[in-house]
Amino acid sequence: MTTTIPTPVHDRLYIGGQWVQATSDETIDVVNPYTEDVIARIPAGTADDVDRAVAAARAAFPGWAATSVEQRATLLDAVAERLSERGDELAAIIASELGAPVGLARLIQVGLPTMTFATMRGLLDGLAFEEEIGNSLVVREPIGVVVAIAPWNYPLHQIAGKVAPALAAGCTVVLKPSEVTPLSAFVLAEILDEVGLPPGVLNVVTGYGQTVGAAMVGHSDVDIVTFTGSEGVGRLVGAVTGGNLVPAALELGGKSACIVLDDADMQLAITACVTRCLLNSGQTCIALTRLLVPRHRLAEAEAIAAAVAEAHTLGDPFDPATQQGPLASAQQRDRVREWIRRGIQEGARLVTGGAEQPAGLDRGYFVAPTVFSDVRTDMAIAQEEIFGPVLSIIAYDDEEDAIRIANDSRFGLSGAVWSGDEERAMRVARRIRTGQVDVNGGAFNPCAPFGGVGCSGHGRELGAHGLEEFFYLKSIQR
Repeated sequence: MTTTIPTPVHDRLYIGGQWVQATSDETIDVVNPYTEDVIARIPAGTADDVDRAVAAARAAFPGWAATSVEQRATLLDAVAERLSERGDELAAIIASELGAPVGLARLIQVGLPTMTFATMRGLLDGLAFEEEIGNSLVVREPIGVVVAIAPWNYPLHQIAGKVAPALAAGCTVVLKPSEVTPLSAFVLAEILDEVGLPPGVLNVVTGYGQTVGAAMVGHSDVDIVTFTGSEGVGRLVGAVTGGNLVPAALELGGKSACIVLDDADMQLAITACVTRCLLNSGQTCIALTRLLVPRHRLAEAEAIAAAVAEAHTLGDPFDPATQQGPLASAQQRDRVREWIRRGIQEGARLVTGGAEQPAGLDRGYFVAPTVFSDVRTDMAIAQEEIFGPVLSIIAYDDEEDAIRIANDSRFGLSGAVWSGDEERAMRVARRIRTGQVDVNGGAFNPCAPFGGVGCSGHGRELGAHGLEEFFYLKSIQR
């Protein structure tokens, strides 16, 4: 059943509108997490490559910033069209490098970034580039050279969420895709080159975070850094950019709570919450990984959650029946398995799943959908982002207790509330300290601001608020 993509030749970096040789001969293997085979090799860039890319972006900035809104919008429309045309190819690439089921990859991993580029024209049309305040003319101007560092879990989506608004605002970009899932970034660079993006406006340097990422973040000729990744790396990025007095938009981790109130439809609510926990093999920063249920209905909740998890079909990402593919890497699989073992050691009760290789799968970096119950809020599995298909069920006594538990986290990225009374659900949702909350299954909105509070970071992506990150305000007094 497994479909293999032709092994791409990606032995060049995209700098200054050209595919150029890296300054090092070192390469990085890209591994298919289902077959465990090497499917591509990419350059391991260096600090010298970053210098070249930033210089190209700086040189291109004045010309690109001076282009009209209409020119930029037309180009981004063309990108959206090309992404749609190459959608099946991109879905196959992402399924192969990430392990996401190909149907899900087509819908989310390709569909969302296509939408992000397609919405730029409308956002630009609705933006007031100038406004009068007393004797001042306040103007929005592009902030300059952008460093964009993307994660591996939603590779093209997270790249689009940074690159599309930066280009729309008139900024130039130096992009580092994840070395784990870099291949869709090469396709995007090809598309931008095809549609006529001026040389140097987008530059792509692949490599490791400790070399290429560090060189980008600490570069003296960068005007803003936008980073998506772990809390730990986000702290390092923030320390460097703070020292350089450079703004940083940081989208970090989450430990999101799904509150099922006592008047909710338990079957509907818990099914939805478990499904959200397992999306993309649990490798989603907004995954609902804490399920909060009334204490007197704990046994019922456990049974529903276990049934949903156990019905989840694991397997080949190219098999239409597959709902969950492997984790993205052996390292990530081992990390998640260790968290499961730690949960057991902490005294949480394993309802289903576990740290062993799932039955019937003799290859691939799989972790079985895992549900814990009797989880206390002081357990590490209730506080730390596991980033895998692991759910913690936590019982609460009343509504106030549920709100307290939901907010008992240093993270604040997402959440959910379920109730038979929407007004009650909205009241509870307003009290959850987090960047977004879904009420009774409200769908993800790619035009709404996305980001968090606390250790989930700061700044916003997507929609008009994400576009605003790439401007600065100038007041001209007259």
